[in-house]
Amino acid sequence: MAESDVLRAPHVMEYTYTRSVGPVIERFFAGLAERRIQGIKGSDGKVIVPPTEYDPYTSETLTEFVDVGDTGVVTTWAWVTDPRPGQPLDKPFAWALIKLDGADTAMLHAVDAGDESKMSTDIRVKVRWCPEPVADLAGIECFEVDG
Repeated sequence: MAESDVLRAPHVMEYTYTRSVGPVIERFFAGLAERRIQGIKGSDGKVIVPPTEYDPYTSETLTEFVDVGDTGVVTTWAWVTDPRPGQPLDKPFAWALIKLDGADTAMLHAVDAGDESKMSTDIRVKVRWCPEPVADLAGIECFEVDG
């Protein structure tokens, strides 16, 4: 088949809708704009961060919000040597699960440790907020080693 026989057609894949986050995540995001982090209490009394709308064990609607700390402990992590475009930092960093003070679950976020030798499981980290408050998970620029 000659090059001139090849059919070509432009194709653009789009998602032309806006996803709503629902009342629980909307409240979580609003808290981030106020520079505070909230979880939600499950039926077993454990605090889930980020909050979920439904209990993971009973499927009941959850409504009891709880403020948690902006510091916590790394439970596991992976080092990113060459960040890709669109990642939270443009220099090497860690993706980590961070159990915030007052929470019983861990949330995923970036940790700016400077270099891999400063990362470890069980290190304490603290939030580095974006300069301008944002009602989105991007309101947390990243976490950094605490102390």
